[in-house]
Amino acid sequence: MKKKTLLFVCVQNSCRSQMAEGLARVLGKDIVEPYSAGSKPASIINPKAVKVMQEKNIDISRQKPKGFEELPFEKFDYVVTLGCGEQCPFVEARHRVDWIIRDPKGRDMAFFRKVRDEITLNLLKLMDDIRTPAQGKGSHGKTF
Repeated sequence: MKKKTLLFVCVQNSCRSQMAEGLARVLGKDIVEPYSAGSKPASIINPKAVKVMQEKNIDISRQKPKGFEELPFEKFDYVVTLGCGEQCPFVEARHRVDWIIRDPKGRDMAFFRKVRDEITLNLLKLMDDIRTPAQGKGSHGKTF
């Protein structure tokens, strides 16, 4: 099976989308080629995001916030927006999913852990749906 391209989108590409990309590299290594980007990328990944991912033995410290012009594709198999609502930019995809996950920026480590764990649960459901496609809406969120 050819790996599906998967893009996680948020505005700054410094917390949620970076954690999601790192988790997808591990949890979906056999089926997805993950990326992340933002419409207004920050200059660095949030250090708290790096720390909470290290707690799960996932290193995202070498990842960089990036804009859409730095992506290798113009269209993805899956695009996941991470709760940025109207601010989430549009990227063309075969499947679009919206996860309502609050931005942990400016919050404590416990909140970052909660966000990481929410992303993990959503990602496990999405990986299951990609492995066993079903008709219509999957369990991973709203598909457009």
